[in-house]
Amino acid sequence: QVQPRESGGGLVQAGGSLRLSCAASGGTLSITTVGWFRQAPGKEREIVSSISRNGETTIYAGSVKGRFTISRDNTKNTVYLQMNRLKPEDTAVYYCASRYHARTSISPRDYAYWGQGTQVTVSS
Repeated sequence: QVQPRESGGGLVQAGGSLRLSCAASGGTLSITTVGWFRQAPGKEREIVSSISRNGETTIYAGSVKGRFTISRDNTKNTVYLQMNRLKPEDTAVYYCASRYHARTSISPRDYAYWGQGTQVTVSS
């Protein structure tokens, strides 16, 4: 079974950029739908973005639309989240999750496989 693994988090000033990567071990990420979620202290886990198995369908949370871009390179078994114009309210632990389904989903309950998360901190 696929085991996602995130990388690329860190500390950045407001207005800056980061790129998160989600690779996988134990399975092929390219045959799964992948979602990026985030969870800030005291808040519920929320969808950031999701991309279908073939990369043709993407969805974004309203709060990140126009600033974040999800993409995938199935030849590298990796999904990316490019985050631009970051804001302090983007500060959270970001998780990569996958599901063996062709369609995207915004619900964390639909994703069976989760990474450990990577911290993104945006300073004002």
